[in-house]
Amino acid sequence: MSFNDSSIRRDHATAAKRVLALEAQAVSDLIERIGEDFNAIVESLITSRGRVIVCGMGKSGLIGRKIAATLASTGTPSFFMHPAEALHGDLGMVTEEDYFLGISNSGETHELLALLSFLQDNGNRILAMTGNPASTLARHSTHNLNIAVAKEACSLNLAPTSSSTATLAMGDALAVALLEARGFGPENFARLHPGGSLGRRLFERVSDAMVARSLPWVKAGDSLLEATRHITSSGLGITLVSTDEDGPALITDGDIRRAIEAHGEEFFLLTAADVMTRQPKSVAPTTRMEDALALMDRYNISSLLVIDGDEVLGVVTRQPGHDD
Repeated sequence: MSFNDSSIRRDHATAAKRVLALEAQAVSDLIERIGEDFNAIVESLITSRGRVIVCGMGKSGLIGRKIAATLASTGTPSFFMHPAEALHGDLGMVTEEDYFLGISNSGETHELLALLSFLQDNGNRILAMTGNPASTLARHSTHNLNIAVAKEACSLNLAPTSSSTATLAMGDALAVALLEARGFGPENFARLHPGGSLGRRLFERVSDAMVARSLPWVKAGDSLLEATRHITSSGLGITLVSTDEDGPALITDGDIRRAIEAHGEEFFLLTAADVMTRQPKSVAPTTRMEDALALMDRYNISSLLVIDGDEVLGVVTRQPGHDD
């Protein structure tokens, strides 16, 4: 059986726009439902010593995995537990202090309801995300977050589309509210993401990232052409300039391009002293890379000298377009 008729030309873009409009509306509708239940959940979780156990079947389970991951990565200890596996032994992972967050659009998912008696007997606080506040799951929960949608984005109004998007958005809202309530900042985030770029930036020191060997040097009286050769051969996009009075100076490849544009053929008559930056920006070797990158952003530069006392230890650079 074929579902396609190649003789019919369809406007696929229109279908896509309809889906996005319906899902955007579903998320927008959640705003008016944020109230006391949401506040109570946040207040309970920020004072809890337990974890958030997220549970759901099917598409709700897939969204639940993401919610659990986002909670965990933003300072709220959490993990996903598959309800079917829970019924066959994984309930042993649940402690009395844990909160249970059940996700079910209908609020009547059999595998979730089968867990309620254990959770109640175990003393767990039960939270829910459902599209039906009158459902069994919602009624047996301490607090329910209403994720109901007017219509699925699926043209059959069957496949979880708008509802799964709304659930994901509600999970993000909860995670971010908890993050802000905890005062969870970039350094906290980096500790939980040491393999990511932010983690590296916050914990890496300039001394770990600087180039320290074979730094290019020219003298202030050397020709600008000679300085250009040093910049090219070093691969760093810069050369250091030794001076007699102000300490080391700096010439970048940007300085060279601007000198060519400004002076034309007279470029070959210029010396390093004519274009060098005196007293360039510098940092100590113990400076965090995050702070060094922020300094580069502030002054719109791509290189910093690394100086300890009067000694140039190295150079830390960021090429244009570098992804941090």
